[in-house]
Amino acid sequence: MNSTAPSGTLLAIGLAYFAVCAAIGWWASRRTKTAEDFFVAARGIGLVPFALAAMASTLSGFAFIGGPGLVYGVGLTAMFIILPAALTNTYGALVLGVRMRALGERHRLVTIPDAIGLRYDSRAAQGLSAVAILVGVVGYVATNVLALGVVVHALFGVGLVPGIWIGAAITLAYSAGGGILAGIWVDVFQGALMAVASTIVFVFALDSGNGLAAITQVIQRVDPTFLGPWGTRGAMVALSFFFVFAVGSLGQPHIAHKYYMLKDARRLRWYPVLMTIAMLLAQLLFVGVGVAAKALVLRGELPAPATPDDTTATFLLAQVPVAVSALVFAGVAAAIMSTVNSFLNIGAAAITHDIPKACGRAIDPATQLAMGRRWTVVLSIAAALTAMFSGTLVAFLGIFGYGLFACALVPALALGLTWEGGTKEGALASMATGLVLTAALEVAAWTKLISLPTGVTVTGLTLVTTMLVYVFVSMRRKT
Repeated sequence: MNSTAPSGTLLAIGLAYFAVCAAIGWWASRRTKTAEDFFVAARGIGLVPFALAAMASTLSGFAFIGGPGLVYGVGLTAMFIILPAALTNTYGALVLGVRMRALGERHRLVTIPDAIGLRYDSRAAQGLSAVAILVGVVGYVATNVLALGVVVHALFGVGLVPGIWIGAAITLAYSAGGGILAGIWVDVFQGALMAVASTIVFVFALDSGNGLAAITQVIQRVDPTFLGPWGTRGAMVALSFFFVFAVGSLGQPHIAHKYYMLKDARRLRWYPVLMTIAMLLAQLLFVGVGVAAKALVLRGELPAPATPDDTTATFLLAQVPVAVSALVFAGVAAAIMSTVNSFLNIGAAAITHDIPKACGRAIDPATQLAMGRRWTVVLSIAAALTAMFSGTLVAFLGIFGYGLFACALVPALALGLTWEGGTKEGALASMATGLVLTAALEVAAWTKLISLPTGVTVTGLTLVTTMLVYVFVSMRRKT
């Protein structure tokens, strides 16, 4: 990804990709007339585009960059991040999604904090959940903007800092104008591109290693645990991954928010099937590149990546035609931009809709649209500046964002919409605990002040704690 002299093919495909995004943004901006259009796409999205958009937002750049690097580094331990997808999609759609879609249509809800405020009849709960989302958004967006800068540099050779601003500007161009409607249809384009790119690269990965059997034999001779049932990190780490991504994914607001947008809630019964198929196609690259690169390095046919995150670029440059590499780079940009758009939208909604509503100062819908666009610009600039100046801290911000969303929102939202015994006090206590404990433990772990046992993560530990707090305080309140 550090190429400074990109080929004409890379440039052409990169420019064509960004031109499509711009065209979709222009089309969507002409159809975005109200705040409801801007934040929930007028609740008019069909099932197939809904599933593709959710897949693109879920995977982000991880399936292309972080995922193959993680497989290369720890073997099949990394698979336990993927395995919960079918379980989470099914529960999310048939339990959480059905309820959220019904509440959204009945009460004209447009945000996740709207649902939390309605569930507990509490402006404080709505406000606290909006603050939690807003805190996580800037860090999460900064992480993705930095990754987007790397991709833009790879495509155009402009340097990392200009790449950050170019990537942020392109994303902002369609996010501020067309809102989530532009984001959804860019996601559809991006999701299809991700699936095609992953499938093509998977074929090259198998071919480069002389087939799956040959790849397996090489790895087994040198490192038998790599392809073992738990990978090189063992059962505790694998099961921790499974828990964090199975349960924590239910609190990711950029996914849950999309349930409001589906045109027909009855179609949700097909969503888990479509979403799982789409994710499996997109993650062929995740597994294929990581395993094939490991075998090629062990055979001495590929230089070892400088870092795990360089695995995809190292493999593509050595084993894949430049046109396919360009398609993958565009797919990486696609995945990242879809996630950035979703988070910019929910961040702007938290500022212009949820926090004022929680303070008893609801803003006129027409004003919300204009303010939503302005705050999208502000959040984009803040994220780009954070990506430029935070250095290695940006990785911490991404981890912190995911953990904060999971720990603050899963109890109040995922448990609250399915358990009638949940109370306002339980929701407030769990969200406050999630905010404080995630911040304290993540900072302590990042600065090496604490060392957790093998297999225990800050997100896993805090998520269990916040769920217990929610149940305990709710039950105490009932008695």
